[in-house]
Amino acid sequence: MRTQDQRTQDAVQFTNRLRSVRMKLGLSQGELATRAGVTRQAVSAIESNLYLPTTAVALKLASVLACHVEDLFSLAPTEDRIEGTLIGHLPYTETSTQPIRVKVSTVGKRTVVRPVTNLGEQLSFAVPADGYVTAADRTLSGNTVRVTLSRDRDAIAQEISVAGCDPAIFLVGEHLRRHRDRTSVVGWQMGSMAALQALLRGEVHVAGLHLFDPITGESNLPFLKRTVKESSYDVVTFATWEEGFLVRRGNPKSIRTAADLAESMVTVVNREEGSGARLLLDQRLQSSGVVPTHVQGYDRIVSSHFEVARTIAERHADVGIGIRSAAQHFDLDFVPLQAARYDLVVPKSHLKSHPTLPHLFETLVSRPFRNEIAALGGYDTSETGKIHTVRAT
Repeated sequence: MRTQDQRTQDAVQFTNRLRSVRMKLGLSQGELATRAGVTRQAVSAIESNLYLPTTAVALKLASVLACHVEDLFSLAPTEDRIEGTLIGHLPYTETSTQPIRVKVSTVGKRTVVRPVTNLGEQLSFAVPADGYVTAADRTLSGNTVRVTLSRDRDAIAQEISVAGCDPAIFLVGEHLRRHRDRTSVVGWQMGSMAALQALLRGEVHVAGLHLFDPITGESNLPFLKRTVKESSYDVVTFATWEEGFLVRRGNPKSIRTAADLAESMVTVVNREEGSGARLLLDQRLQSSGVVPTHVQGYDRIVSSHFEVARTIAERHADVGIGIRSAAQHFDLDFVPLQAARYDLVVPKSHLKSHPTLPHLFETLVSRPFRNEIAALGGYDTSETGKIHTVRAT
C-alpha cells in the first residue's frame, strides 16, 4: 500500500484544475460529490492534492462537470517556467546562478514579477515565494524575466496584489483563506499616490488610498477625480482610521501641534512625497506658518507607518505622522490630528475577470474581519464596504 507521503508526492506532479472548474459552475464540494457518487471528503482531498483520483473517479468527475478528464488533471512538467515583467530591480547576489525569491501575479493580461525582498525585512521571511529568478534569467529583452515556478499556476492566478500602506491588508487574506478561498493577498507597501500610479500602470489589482482634502473635507475622491479619466473604478472603504503624531511614551518633547515641530530640539521622521502622511504633515505645517526647511529631519524619509513608529521607538527621531495602531504596536503615545478614510480602488474589469477578487470584498464586510481590525485600535469600521463612485471631471 502506498503511503500518504508517496501519494502526495505523486499528486504534486499533476496540474489539478478540479477546484477552479467546479467553482466556475457554481457547485459546492458536496454537490459535486453527490452527483459523482463519491464522498465530499474525497473531493476535498483531491482538490488539495492529497489524493489522486482513480481513472473511474476522474471520469465520473469529468462527466458531471461536462468536460474532458485532461481539463481537470494533466501531467505537470518537472520545471514550470513563466515569463513576466519585472517591477523594480533584482537584489544583488554573489553569483549569477543564485536563485532570487519572487512573487508572481496575473494582472489583467500581464504577468508581473517582484522580488520578495520588496515586501520588507520582516514579511520577506514570512511570505513564501511563487518562484525563483537568477541573474541568468535576465537575458530576455527589456524588463522581461523568466521565472521557475514553485507554485501551481492556478494558485498564482488567484493571488491578489494590493498596493498601499495599511499593514492590516494581510489580515484580509488570512480571513479569506480561513472562510472561503486559499487565495494569497500580498500587500506592497507604498504611499497613496505611488499605489494609485501602480494601479494605473497595471502592476497591481487594488490600490489603497488615504488622501484627505481639507477644502472639501472629503477623502480620496477629489484626488481620484483629477487622476482617472473615466468611471471604470470602484472605490470601497476599508476603514476610517486616526492619523496623528507618533511620539515616545510620555511625549517628552510636549509635541501637540505642527508649530512644535519647528523647535530646535525636535527631530522629525517623514514619509515619501505622495503619501497620505506626507500630505497631512505639509498641510499642517502650512497652516501653522512653518517652512519645511525649518523642521529638523524633514528630509529623512521612510516608507511605511511601521517604519515611522520604529524610528521613533529606537530614538532616532522624536515625532512622525502615522496611524494609531502603529503607535500602539510600538508602545508609543499618539496625538490625534484627523480621521481619514482608507479606501481600496479597484478597476471594475478586474472584478469581472479575477477569480477571487470579488471574494476579497465580501470578506471585508464580514463581522469576524471587522471585529479583528477594530481590535487593532484606531480603526472605525462603521463604513467598511461602502462603495463610492468616481465621476471624472
